[in-house]
Amino acid sequence: MNPGEFMAFISVVVVPAMLIIYVANRFFRLREKKLEIEATNAAEKAAQYASHSREIEERLRVVEQIVTDSGVHTAAQIEALRTARNSKTKQKALTTSRD
Repeated sequence: MNPGEFMAFISVVVVPAMLIIYVANRFFRLREKKLEIEATNAAEKAAQYASHSREIEERLRVVEQIVTDSGVHTAAQIEALRTARNSKTKQKALTTSRD
């Protein structure tokens, strides 16, 4: 192989091969970073979903407790609060009308 053939071989085979390897390496690094970002976003969404689900479960437990434990007792407590509020409102109205 003479020097001219060697230079031709390098310019035709080696340089394009190195260029392809460099571009492929950059492409795969970019792809890897993209996948890492997507995985991070998916993990954050999963954590938010789990938190939201936990809040909903807690609320549902409270509602179940109200419905099953003492529905009549709770209704009586609500009515007592309404009655107390209405009587305070009437007392204020009487006080302001006397002045």
